[in-house]
Amino acid sequence: MTTIVGIKTKEGVVLGSDKRASKGFFIGSKITQKIAKIDDTLAVAIAGQLSDAEYLIKVAKAERKLMELRRGFPLTVKESARLIANLTYSGLRNYQPYFVELLVAGVDEEGGHVYTADMSGAIIGEDFASSGSGSPIAYGVLESLYHKEITNDEAKDVASKAVAAAMERDPGSGNGIDTMVIPNLVTVSVGSNSRNKEASS
Repeated sequence: MTTIVGIKTKEGVVLGSDKRASKGFFIGSKITQKIAKIDDTLAVAIAGQLSDAEYLIKVAKAERKLMELRRGFPLTVKESARLIANLTYSGLRNYQPYFVELLVAGVDEEGGHVYTADMSGAIIGEDFASSGSGSPIAYGVLESLYHKEITNDEAKDVASKAVAAAMERDPGSGNGIDTMVIPNLVTVSVGSNSRNKEASS
């Protein structure tokens, strides 16, 4: 009962969502945050049971940090998506499934990435993706407006239009739109050395 979208751009990634949280046919909240920032390079958009999603994100955030400390360099976006998918799959294998569908989006040295992940443990990389009850409507907007050279500003507008279209017809989506932009990393040269630095938004 929601609408979330993720868009890969030539400048990074963009996530969008509505703000409605439903309890059956009752609107439980009109100010729900469905986009969770993991760090400056990664975020997750949530569809499904909110308590399950919040727990998964907390565990994934801690596990990701621990893995980075152990090996001495950060996880790629795909590795982070695989970590989250493995956590969801472990719940399914233990007959305690996490009722969630997630969009994992972020940037690394290869640029922007958007992955879908669900309780099955599968991840799929996409140029753009949507999930939740309003996703069939959102996909119509994404299919018609997305192009390979889309910028972050353009993608932010497209994400807002996709969620707004879903809100017009889907009773599980509504009460406003949130968006998040994560820009690509840029390489800054310092003398003979180079290092990666987050681009300013």
